Amino acid sequence: MTPSTPPVLVLHPGDSVAVARVALSVGMTIVAEGQPLTVLDPITEGHKIAVRALDAGQPVIKYGQPIGLAAGAIQAGQHVHVHNVTMADATTTQNNTGHLYVPTERAEAPATFDGYVRPDGRVGTRNFIGVISSVNCSASVCKAIAQHFTADVLNAAFPGVDGVVPITHGSGCGMSNTGEGFELLQRTLLGYARHPNFAAVLLVGLGCEVNQVAALAEALTDEQPGRVHTLSIQDAGGTWEAIEQGRRMVQELAAQAATARRTAVPAHHLAVGLQCGGSDGYSGISVNPALGAAVDLLVRHGGTAILSETPEIFGAEHLLTARAASAEVAAKLMERLQWWQNYTQAHGASMNNNPSPGNKAGGITTILEKSLGAVAKGGGSGLMDVYGYAEPVRSLGLVFMDTPGYDPVSATGQIAGGANLVCFTTGRGSTFGAKPVPSIKLASNTAMYRRMAQDMDFNAGQIVDGTQSVQEAGKQIFQLMLDVASGQRTASEGLNLGDNEFVPWQLGAVM
Repeated sequence: MTPSTPPVLVLHPGDSVAVARVALSVGMTIVAEGQPLTVLDPITEGHKIAVRALDAGQPVIKYGQPIGLAAGAIQAGQHVHVHNVTMADATTTQNNTGHLYVPTERAEAPATFDGYVRPDGRVGTRNFIGVISSVNCSASVCKAIAQHFTADVLNAAFPGVDGVVPITHGSGCGMSNTGEGFELLQRTLLGYARHPNFAAVLLVGLGCEVNQVAALAEALTDEQPGRVHTLSIQDAGGTWEAIEQGRRMVQELAAQAATARRTAVPAHHLAVGLQCGGSDGYSGISVNPALGAAVDLLVRHGGTAILSETPEIFGAEHLLTARAASAEVAAKLMERLQWWQNYTQAHGASMNNNPSPGNKAGGITTILEKSLGAVAKGGGSGLMDVYGYAEPVRSLGLVFMDTPGYDPVSATGQIAGGANLVCFTTGRGSTFGAKPVPSIKLASNTAMYRRMAQDMDFNAGQIVDGTQSVQEAGKQIFQLMLDVASGQRTASEGLNLGDNEFVPWQLGAVM
């Protein structure tokens, strides 16, 4: 931060709060909106200070939007947070649908990246083998098969194969073989089995489970011959026999995968899942808008960006419906939000339960504030379609996928839908990985970026520091997307993270 950088950020001329760039102590005099302001409470960096007096019940305004109501009178200079702000009565609204939609002007010279072109024309950013369990009962066997193929083993025998990934989960039996829960699990597993970042897959089942391997394999008959193999533990003769058979099968698949080579392809083959986790008071100011600027560039170059985490757009949905390409797209988004309101109420919860303790410690007060910052990841491009969880994403441009806000579950749905890259923004810090897809970690503030340097790929905190603009950061993030898609390793890949983040959304009765 330069000596001339103001100590607070006022984000919109109509805001009643500013965000502290640095810790503010009682008695300090700062300047906000050109006027001197005396600090009345100690205020941590990333937290809000009132820039004008508010009466009880008056809206608290940030980003030019209400984020809550003053629980009592608030003086200018006081700390504004959970102790004196209540949740406003936010309801899903659909005003001015599509009035801000503008078709994207395509780039004259589309960007490219070096990817793996699969026989069906889809493009991978990595070259893995997948070992996929149909049921929790086969999870240990899947892990034992994959663990045999260490980096040393692969580099010696199969250079060019990025790894063998166990895709395991806690479901697959004790459930009905019909209905939403079963369909969701199968759709997610099939999405991973088809994923272009897997050169080939081995499906492993116990043999007697509800979610039968044979049914999964039958749904994959359109795949390239020899790409999908199956294994039953009971038919193999038990655990050790299945592990031995599985290792031999994967060795054959690895030999096949090792022949793949990267080639230059247009950026329209890039599908990026947008995630935020461990958000803080800076996330909606720096890293999320910067990612949004990168998304707008990606869309201009023909690519796809998948915005998700439905509970975390609550209260900001009007910013997306305003950019919807059609009334039908806006209606699909509103239907999913209404489903979530009914779902949370049925379980005795509230949509405002979403901000985590870490979010609040970082300065986020309500779900409305969190949502307004989260939506910024989608940039200003038109919203082209809305998808259910793990549905194949076929539209180009900015789309929305209905997922929970819990990051591993949300990213699992995006990857199953076809995302071959994930961009993950964080303010508090994150140790997320998402095999078989590389995950780019983007920090909202410089202090955390430095503290967790081995986990971060980009520091958007320079925007808060006043040394970089949102657009400049967006250009750098877009180039980082292309570089990582071409094989540059991310921080999480360097730490070998991502084997445990396959977490399908579980709905329905467990029996």
